[in-house]
Amino acid sequence: MSATVELTKENFDKTVTDNEFVLIDFWAEWCGPCRQFAPVYEKAAEANPDLVFGKVDTEAQPELAAAFNIQSIPTLMIVRDQVAVFAQPGALPEAALTDVIGQARKLDMDQVRQQIAEQQAQQQGGGQGS
Repeated sequence: MSATVELTKENFDKTVTDNEFVLIDFWAEWCGPCRQFAPVYEKAAEANPDLVFGKVDTEAQPELAAAFNIQSIPTLMIVRDQVAVFAQPGALPEAALTDVIGQARKLDMDQVRQQIAEQQAQQQGGGQGS
């Protein structure tokens, strides 16, 4: 059995809402780099059973790909506490994926939310101020 979860528009929101840490691989069957990345992603899923590893087939779920403005695949996204903390196109080597997961685990989500609130406040204020 696969350690990854197939994400669709029907289960995406619930998966992201119900889990504090979700990795999402946007991919397609015809994409060579996606196929190369798949075993690396699967291995990381097996090594991190406390995290949710989801896969979005961009061909079957074009609305999800569009909602996240996915321009190239594979794209890896990490969502913690319903906040996208990482998004990068390209097939990551195993060591890089392990490193990214480690960095995302160490994030202080209160600090991340504070930074997002400050950025939003600046944008709403016309970008003036500090």
